[in-house]
Amino acid sequence: MSLELHEVTTVPEGDGVDVKRLFPLPGFMNFDPFVLWDHFNIGPGRGFPEHPHRGFEAITYMFDGGMKHKDNLGNESYVSTGGAQRFTAGRGLVHSEMPAETGESNGIQLWINLPQRLKKIEPDYQQVNAEEFPVIALAGGQAKILVGEDSPLLLNTKVIYQHLTLKKEADYSLRPAHGMRGIIYLMQGEIEVNGNLIKADQALLVEHETILKFKATQDSRFMICMGVPHGEPIRQYGPYVD
Repeated sequence: MSLELHEVTTVPEGDGVDVKRLFPLPGFMNFDPFVLWDHFNIGPGRGFPEHPHRGFEAITYMFDGGMKHKDNLGNESYVSTGGAQRFTAGRGLVHSEMPAETGESNGIQLWINLPQRLKKIEPDYQQVNAEEFPVIALAGGQAKILVGEDSPLLLNTKVIYQHLTLKKEADYSLRPAHGMRGIIYLMQGEIEVNGNLIKADQALLVEHETILKFKATQDSRFMICMGVPHGEPIRQYGPYVD
């Protein structure tokens, strides 16, 4: 049984963007198979101009606003509130991500490492709009399934990725598959997870738990992200994961 609480750290990224980063940071580079977790809030005129990637997959999920994606595969699209985009960098991809021209664009970018046997696969891109994601109604909230059962968003690694909204005193439970570890990240409110308290801008790293029991002590919004580690060396530098 392992539950470990972490704070996010605000760091500069891209063109004039400050992100709330869980990792990579000195002393905490990754949590296999996950190699980056950034919570961003970007105003117009800033963002992530053209840059390369290699060796992993990424999901950009929007809470508010939007993000324009353009890449060297010929894809050009705009993901708005509640939608997500996934790119598989594989052997190499060049892209840009720029926010909506008005208001704030707020969301999570998650990088998932590819196993060594898939590092050289062809790059790929997918967009999923808000209304395409399955949503499970709960007593006092909802669970939006970003990756997992019935979600159209596809990865090369087995992952559970959910966006939860719970009213105060509402609860939720999840049974991860054997061998899964992951991240519970709170954007708003306060929750208990297996008796451990999490507040906004905190994350609980989870491993060797057969069941996760959530209880909202305030109206809360949070993310659940679980995956199976590849168990391989991770060579991580800048935009590349080899």
